Amino acid sequence: MSKFWERFFYLITYITQGSSYVSPRVYAIMHRMHHAYTDTDKDPHSPTFDNNLFAMMWRVRQVSNSIYKRKEEIEPRFLKNLPDWPLLDKIAHSTFSRLSWIVLYVLVYVYFAPSGWWFLLLPIHIVMVPVQGVIINWFAHKYGSVNFKMKNTSTNLFKVDVLMMGEAYHNNHHKNPSATNFGFRWFELDPTYAFIRFFNWLKIIRIHKLGARPVAAIVT
Repeated sequence: MSKFWERFFYLITYITQGSSYVSPRVYAIMHRMHHAYTDTDKDPHSPTFDNNLFAMMWRVRQVSNSIYKRKEEIEPRFLKNLPDWPLLDKIAHSTFSRLSWIVLYVLVYVYFAPSGWWFLLLPIHIVMVPVQGVIINWFAHKYGSVNFKMKNTSTNLFKVDVLMMGEAYHNNHHKNPSATNFGFRWFELDPTYAFIRFFNWLKIIRIHKLGARPVAAIVT
């Protein structure tokens, strides 16, 4: 995408993630590391080396902070074509920013929650990105079905994935990491793929190659 659209979506990422914002640059590096070192001691988020999901979440936080503060040496292959907006990252990662978003969330709940029970969702709202990370990086490496035999623990967590926008087809994704469509079987609908094609049609992004879907080693 162009620099304008890169900055646009960078800003949208900050607005939608709010208090749990993670820099797109940091996320891209960690995601590349995860695929290169899946389920090894170099994997930044693998349940193989953590006793529980909270331990994994804490380790992810430490790794992401280290990458963001540029304290960790990153292999050059993980640094190519990264989105980057240092000023926005500095603002978004500040304590002031995170607390401001939390205050905003609380006010929204105070004014619009129809009952006190809704406030039970507030902590999840505040840490939405870590919650999403746990669903994929913990549960989608422990439970679910497998379409492809892999040398890792990735699974397809849901038969039909709407809530995670197709990302829960994690076994499919590990089989073909660069695929634009995470769905493989006819019932595996990937909503994000539709947006990718739509943005490509609008020329907001440019898909270099759609690529063929993998067909080998299907586990029935």
